[in-house]
This record gives sequence, structure tokens and C-alpha cells, in this order.
Amino acid sequence: MRLLVITHEYPPIGGGGGAAARDICRGLARRGHEVKVLTAHFKRLPTRESDQDVDVIRLRSWRGQPFRASLPEMGTFVLASLWAGRRLTRVWQPDAIHAHFAVPAGAAAWMLSRSTCVPYIVTAHLGDVPGGVPEKTDNWFRWLLPFTHRIWRDAARVVAVSNYTRGLALKHYNVPIDVIPNGVDVSALAPRGLKVNNPPHIVFAGRFVAQKNPLLVPRVLATLKDLRWECSMLGDGALLEETRAEIARLGLVDRVHLPGWVTPQNVLVEFARSDILFMPSRAEGLPVVGVQALASGLALIVGRTGGFADLVSDGENGFLHDADDADGLASSLHSLLSDPAALLSARQKSLALARTFDIEHIVDEYEKILLSINREGC
Repeated sequence: MRLLVITHEYPPIGGGGGAAARDICRGLARRGHEVKVLTAHFKRLPTRESDQDVDVIRLRSWRGQPFRASLPEMGTFVLASLWAGRRLTRVWQPDAIHAHFAVPAGAAAWMLSRSTCVPYIVTAHLGDVPGGVPEKTDNWFRWLLPFTHRIWRDAARVVAVSNYTRGLALKHYNVPIDVIPNGVDVSALAPRGLKVNNPPHIVFAGRFVAQKNPLLVPRVLATLKDLRWECSMLGDGALLEETRAEIARLGLVDRVHLPGWVTPQNVLVEFARSDILFMPSRAEGLPVVGVQALASGLALIVGRTGGFADLVSDGENGFLHDADDADGLASSLHSLLSDPAALLSARQKSLALARTFDIEHIVDEYEKILLSINREGC
């Protein structure tokens, strides 16, 4: 089939949602489907390229930062993808449209579908759902919400990446919603000869925003100075400099490293030399970095929120805590950092759990949905 994918994030820009979209596109292309992606351009990236047989078209839409997009930038992307999509559908005639993120891509997919009769599906990742990331999007949804109902209602199918995301969406949209988690190439990420590093390496990977709770990381680690460990905090965002100052205040400059924003590939390189993913998040959909951490054989000490609950068997391959439970997080970290055998066991159990999230299973589910929808007259 011919599939047109619309997403304002596609690596190397964006976060986990963009990486999930890329992996699904690549998987469908491997199976012989023709896949074209409309996404946002950024700086010196090529305007068109082939990514493992996926035709990626990057549209100029004022994208100013690699790790986040403002509401005006999203609006510009909708206009750019609508313009490019209408020309593309006339010439190429796709069988279906797949929008990753109900906002902004879903708006473009809805308008394209109305004018071309090509059916579309929507994948909701969390930030595109009212209440998913309240500190970031609540102001947007105060006036956007009435305009989003048609996006969800008119989609041929709607998918959420976790039961948590689905539950939030159902509070606002009375439509059937499937759940398909994000996936990764488990065999490619599995370590060769799993062992605990000396000293153990802790990693945080995400945007430095309130949702991800980065300031708590050095505050918890400061209580564990008597143990041997080192930590890398990967990412960029509004709280980066405040986190840097907190690390200095707590005397952790030599033990907590801040490389800034790194490419998705470099995140995987860091995971390959790490033991524990430490993410005390306040809100998550189904975080791709969490799935990647599982497949890399990392123990997970994470916030009890969203899709993280699907990635952790509490007390087995890691621990779930309320996002601001500093004492509980410190206790769990202590139990693994002070006991190499327990840490190795948790890492082995993560590898076993990762098989559930293999990308081929995820692509299977999307392929079934896409092949089941019909192109009908408007």
C-alpha cells in the first residue's frame, strides 16, 4: 500500500514520539509498503532524503529548536504539510494517511482527508491529549479543544501508545481507541555479554522540563555520595541551566555529566554503557527511551506514571515510585548500587520483558489496521 505519514517530529529532531514514528515507517517499508513522510525541517537537514526506503520530506515551518516546538511552529507545520500533502496526494494517490500526534499532525490529516477522501488514522502519544502534559499544553487546549473533536471523530482508527494515554483521551473524546505500545528493534539493542559496570552507570534521557523532573535526579544522588556510581543526564530544555546549578551546589560536578542534547543514536550508545535508567517523570505516554532501556538491559527506577507502569515489574526489573518520592527513589537506587548481583538480576529481567515490545510485533499491529481501512467516497 501507499502510506503518507505526517509528523512534526522525525529524527534527528524531536523526542520519543518521533523515534517511534520513524521505527514504524521503517518497519512498514521493509515489508514492501511505499512510505512517504511529511515532517518539519530544521537548520541544515536535507529537505528530502531516503531513510531505509522511507521517503522523508522535510518542510520549512520555522522550527527553532530540535527538542521542542511552540504552538506557532506547530501551526505553521500544519499549513506546510497541508500544502505539500495536497500536491502529493494528487500525484501519488496514497491509500491512507497516518498522523503521529493528534495535534498538530492530526489537524493536517483531517483537512487532507476531507479534501481528498483518503482515510487517516491517528496515533496519540500523550502531549497531544488534554491533561497529558498539563504544564505544557493546558493553555493550548483551553481554546484548541473544541476544534480537536473532529480530528478524533473522523479518523478511520485511533491508536494510543499506552492504556494511560487512552484513559486520558476517553475523558474528552467518545471514540474507540486501540492501544499499541511503542517498540524498538530488540535484537539490535540487546547487549552482548551482560555485566554490571564498575562503577555502575546511571542515565537520565529526556527533555529538561517539569514533566521529566530532572532537578530531582541530582538531589536524590546527593544522598548516595558514599556509594560508587557515575551519572549522565542527556537532553536539553528550559531546566537545563537550573539543573546544572543544582549539580554544582550539591558538589556533584565530577560525577554527574551534562552533555546537552544528543542524537537518538548517541542515546543508544550511552545506554550500551549504562546500568540503570533513572527517570522520576511526572507524566509519560509510553516513553521510547524506556523501551530502549529495557532492550539495552537496563534496570529502571522511574516515576509511577503513564506507560512506565507497562515497562516495570516492580521489584523485579526495577522500581516504580511517585515522582517526588525522593526517599523511596534513593532507597531503590541504594538497593541496586550496593548489590551488584541484584543489579545484574534486574538487568536480565529487563531483557526478558523487552521481547513484548519488539518493533516487528508493533508493525504487525499497525499493518493490520492500515490494511483494514477502506477508502470510501466523501
